[in-house]
Amino acid sequence: MITVYGEGLIDLVPQYSSPMAPLVPALGGGPFNVAIVVARQNRPVAFQSRLSQDPFGQELAGRLSAEGVDITGLQRGPEPSTLAVTSLQADGSATYTFYNQSTADRFVHPTAAPTDIACFGTCSLAWEPGASRYGEVLRAHAAAGRLVALDPNIRPAFATPEHRDRLVGLMESTHLVKLSREEVDFFGGLDRLTACGPQAIVITDGAAGITAVIGTAEVTVPAVRTEVADTIGAGDTVMGTLLAELDRRDVHVDDLASLGSVAWEEILARAARAAAITCSRTGAQPPTAAELDAAG
Repeated sequence: MITVYGEGLIDLVPQYSSPMAPLVPALGGGPFNVAIVVARQNRPVAFQSRLSQDPFGQELAGRLSAEGVDITGLQRGPEPSTLAVTSLQADGSATYTFYNQSTADRFVHPTAAPTDIACFGTCSLAWEPGASRYGEVLRAHAAAGRLVALDPNIRPAFATPEHRDRLVGLMESTHLVKLSREEVDFFGGLDRLTACGPQAIVITDGAAGITAVIGTAEVTVPAVRTEVADTIGAGDTVMGTLLAELDRRDVHVDDLASLGSVAWEEILARAARAAAITCSRTGAQPPTAAELDAAG
């Protein structure tokens, strides 16, 4: 079982690249997307968060359930849903402005329910009071010997020294970290990240591909060429695919550091294929296991 912790929110996505383009609501949030990626790859997954009881929250909960995600640990509240206004660049990349004052997801009370892999990340680790509560649960999972994964997903709104220090502290209890190349720089370089304690660091680098750093070893696979509609959900697709593959291979904490280069190459190649399919579609629409198998 994989348990994903963090926010589900509403992306307001422009219909074309212009500040005045009409905005279309889409279900999103990094952890929300990761849970769906895992479910579409036919691995058991649960989602812990706190969603609003408003119509947006109803849609988010309904999508999770329809995708086969276990929402037993999902909390609900009367506060509004978080909104993320998306801006699309000419190359399809996206930036976000968050409207999150006193929204439902900030008041979550997560629990360290038994699981094989626990995954944390994105805005939920920056927005208090929920951020500190997620941090406590992350450490509890690590203390229980469960594999802990972290996807910081740094956004300009919380790219601060204080947030960096919080995440570095969490990495001491984290086994797998997924980062973009820019985020590696945000943390001060690969050597500093390795010293924080993660056994495996996976780095996405756009057209340059995906690299896994395990101790002194590195494995890199190329990106898969595709016609990019936008990059929304691409990083989440990589994270979810990593989790799904580790779960499918029954990889536990004690196995992660010794996972061989051949296995890592297979895992990263599948993640690259999955991300390419997501990028070929508008919005965060990750592939199913059948689509991935056909693309391989």
